[in-house]
Amino acid sequence: MKSEEPTPAHIAIVMDGNGRWAEQRRRPRSFGHQAGLKALRRTVEHCGRLGVAQLTVFAFSSENWNRPKREVSRLMDLFMRALDKEARELHENNVRVRFIGDLSAFSPELQQKVRRAEEQTHGNDRMLLNVAANYGGRWDIVNAARALAADVAAGRLRPDQIDDALFAGRLALAGCGDPDLFIRTGGEMRISNFLLWQSAYTELYFTPVLWPDFDSAALDQAVAAFRSRERRFGRTGEQIRAQSA
Repeated sequence: MKSEEPTPAHIAIVMDGNGRWAEQRRRPRSFGHQAGLKALRRTVEHCGRLGVAQLTVFAFSSENWNRPKREVSRLMDLFMRALDKEARELHENNVRVRFIGDLSAFSPELQQKVRRAEEQTHGNDRMLLNVAANYGGRWDIVNAARALAADVAAGRLRPDQIDDALFAGRLALAGCGDPDLFIRTGGEMRISNFLLWQSAYTELYFTPVLWPDFDSAALDQAVAAFRSRERRFGRTGEQIRAQSA
């Protein structure tokens, strides 16, 4: 890839297909989630090589609680066992990790591990990895609206002061740029309640590749697709070409 070509500063990924990948191999779905963790490591490493500043991944949605209890239990167990090791490796590679979502639904032990991982990597600046856990885009928007409503009710804010920037500052990804590229693996073509507000002008990319098979070549293809698109943000193509001339 040519270095002068634009690289997305922020990539968001719905990591879909772990269960189907395992079923194709006649293995339990937990086997697919373990393979998915390896795919996440590869993706973080390659994003670092590409110069991606922020990566946001959908690890566990608020709707995933509806899955079979056994699978959810295995997921939580994998999360618990992996968190310390992954945080240590991220720290060694100067990557900061931040968790977004309603973490109060998790066990106190898992919440403690999450806080420890965030504290350990807080000063790192090579890349920011946002892990969405028990997250939903509608939950995020409602949360922000409640916070602003509380400020209005308390007299700290007037309704006419609320604009896009102020609202975005109350969302889970406050302080981050909106995703430039949204990738969903596994063949489904929907965003599944992920980063609804933040994805207003994000380039969407869907691939049939199941998440455990997603590698550096697959990420390069997604970035190449991003680079081939003309991002107009409401302007005409002629305006964009005139600006870049």
